[in-house]
Amino acid sequence: MVSSMMALNTTTSHDINDDSLHEACGVFGVWAPQLDVSRLTFFGLQALQHRGQESAGIAVTDGTNLVCKKGLGLAREVFDDKTIAQLQGVAAIGHVRYSTSGKDPEISFQMAHPLIGSNGNRSFALAHNGTLTNVDDLIKELKRLPRDTNSNQQVSDTQLATDLLAQYYSETQDMPTAIMRLMGIMRGAYSMVVLTNKALYVLRDYSGIRPLCVGRLSEGSGWVVASETCALDLIRAEPLREVEPGELLRIDSKGICTLVASDAQSQPIARQAHCLFEYVYFARPDSVIDGANVYRAREAMGRRLFHEAPVDADIVIGVPDSGIPAAIGYARESGVTYSEGLVKNRYIDRTFIQPTQDLREQGIRIKLNPLHYAVRNRRIIVVDDSIVRGSTSKQLIQMLRDAGAAEVHLRITSPAIIWPCFLGINTDTQEQLIAATHTLEETREYIGADSLAYLSLEGLKSCIYAEHPSYCSACFDGDYPISRPKPLHENAFLPGYMPTWQE
Repeated sequence: MVSSMMALNTTTSHDINDDSLHEACGVFGVWAPQLDVSRLTFFGLQALQHRGQESAGIAVTDGTNLVCKKGLGLAREVFDDKTIAQLQGVAAIGHVRYSTSGKDPEISFQMAHPLIGSNGNRSFALAHNGTLTNVDDLIKELKRLPRDTNSNQQVSDTQLATDLLAQYYSETQDMPTAIMRLMGIMRGAYSMVVLTNKALYVLRDYSGIRPLCVGRLSEGSGWVVASETCALDLIRAEPLREVEPGELLRIDSKGICTLVASDAQSQPIARQAHCLFEYVYFARPDSVIDGANVYRAREAMGRRLFHEAPVDADIVIGVPDSGIPAAIGYARESGVTYSEGLVKNRYIDRTFIQPTQDLREQGIRIKLNPLHYAVRNRRIIVVDDSIVRGSTSKQLIQMLRDAGAAEVHLRITSPAIIWPCFLGINTDTQEQLIAATHTLEETREYIGADSLAYLSLEGLKSCIYAEHPSYCSACFDGDYPISRPKPLHENAFLPGYMPTWQE
């Protein structure tokens, strides 16, 4: 049995003129029969809020009934004490989401996770981080099966996965078998949690593109899974390990066990390819992703960036938040003084903010304000994580010049983003990427910097002290660790660009 409590807040916010990259979402799951699983999940979602601010949801089971609550906005806007008190059970999963397309509130709400599926008698909830790239194949498979659930709804990759899992569950009457069958047909990036009344299932794609880790609550009271270790830290869970690429776990009253181990032979086209942007930008600096400390990696990026692109200056500043560790690393390695030069507004996510037209045209001023005394009459090195379309960098540099900066030298802790991403980032066409349409000098001139330099791909990889050597670098070099997406945007690539697919 399943019931649902849904809240629709049509004033959901997202940054006007947003020029930054966005992760699709964050997932969380907990099995702890003696604890308040809904509150633990709420705390976990707050720790993962940076991965998605459009919607939040929690599904919980008491062993017999499955209840789901979700809505648009931040986790703290969707859930209060009264709501959490109604979500009592032995296990729960949660999700925070940022959509890469479709900002209509009704559509956004419809696509909010967790999604609910059923085999007719037993229900389950599913939450997903990533993007499936063979949507056409999934639609064909769903049409081939006896019934097409949710056919009247807006179709998303996660909805297709949920409907297919429901069909397989109906056919097999066994959730592990149904999930294995689903893993056999899905392609792309997925870190998923599936909750039934009897167990919590955890699965990760064969390339391990999006992160997913497992932790243990104190004194053997339960188990936790999350997109990042920062969520485990918040609820005082001990991080144990990453969910391996291609692995399927089951957590229930008997504990945790591996149902399917990482097995490259089961999908020979897949290769391990952990997303480099998790380390550059997406992950919180206090997280450990696939064995690599994110803060340490970013600080190392700054040190390497100095050696690759030194410049005479008076101070080094970082663009909050991801640019700060790298700026500190750059300053320490170069001997140039590190200074806080930009102050971030921590409350811009509040839904009541309605910017004026003037602020719509200068959206970055909503988020950042320069420390005039720190930057006036000084030559500044600004360290940031990336340049996507260029408009944000242009506004930032002009803002610093308006504050009196004598020179502004921009240093980027990632290589130039030249290729679109199909694995969970909001860049699906190449023409929107300034580095694909402009030379380095043209980009520098457009954004108004005195100098501009990117970290090399070799340099970036050398800064990540991870337990594996393989990464997804497709947005930098066009070498995709996946087969050609189905469908593929007709304008995905500009003339003359030839990507490499893992066929």
